[in-house]
Amino acid sequence: MFANTNATAPLIMPISFRSVHIVAESMDAPEDLITMDNGCVCCSVRGDLVRTLGQLTKRRHQFDAILLETTGLADPAPIVYTLQTNSKMNENYVLDSIVCLADAKHLPLHLDEKKPKEGDINEAYQQVAFADKILLNKVDLVTADEKKTLLARLAKINKFAAVIETERSRAPLGEILGLNSFRMESILGVDPDFFEAQEGESHHNLEAVQSVGLQFKGNLHAQWFNMFMMDLLRDRAADLYRTKGLLSFHGQDNVKFVFQGVHEQINFGPAKEGWKDGEERINKFVFIGKNLSRDELTKSLMDCLYKEETTAKE
Repeated sequence: MFANTNATAPLIMPISFRSVHIVAESMDAPEDLITMDNGCVCCSVRGDLVRTLGQLTKRRHQFDAILLETTGLADPAPIVYTLQTNSKMNENYVLDSIVCLADAKHLPLHLDEKKPKEGDINEAYQQVAFADKILLNKVDLVTADEKKTLLARLAKINKFAAVIETERSRAPLGEILGLNSFRMESILGVDPDFFEAQEGESHHNLEAVQSVGLQFKGNLHAQWFNMFMMDLLRDRAADLYRTKGLLSFHGQDNVKFVFQGVHEQINFGPAKEGWKDGEERINKFVFIGKNLSRDELTKSLMDCLYKEETTAKE
């Protein structure tokens, strides 16, 4: 969304389906980051979204654009409806584009996902259908034939969206921002009853999806934690939509580690900044997926803490 037409200084608003913050560890400008957690942006957060955007109008001289980053579990339709039908939003903002970041390796799994109730929305399908731009990420993790099949499927869902192939989400901003590519006509082509449907009952069903956020003090034992993650991914990768962590390991001095994953694909490494002297070592984890047990995850992770008095697991 644009507050003026020459965007050079964006403000970022992630809206998350989680209860523990793990943000800004790799952000260069955390002061331009506003988070809205613990809610479904399609439903309960909409009022907060309007209020927050309304308050930001007082800071319009500080930014040119707002990047509204939603979780992969969000249906974009209610967001578009809110922005298009609210007079205060129309007076201050222009919806520039809807960008869908698609995981080339795992998107087919989510497009094929069967929802618990008939008529429930498939969020992955909606995000592709409503997009003006599709960033097809992780193309390096699929074969040429798999990519060709997926591109044909995306074109069948949304023939108007431009597909930009990326690796590690690196995309040219000039092909994404400030192009005024949003067209309400395209959405009405996908869903002619769009406005009427948004005024009725929501069919956004997240009953099967849970967000488990955990945090505790101490240092982790690297070998035990690696064994835990290997077992978890081997047994539950299909159920784990997203995983994130901020970790402290025994024997690693002040090095702070971060990881994030999608299903079985995990990126792990040191954070840009280490633990500060005197900073409390608090490990933080977020697991988003289906059929997750907080108690089981808590016990398994607590078992990974380094204990001076025993090396029985080694």
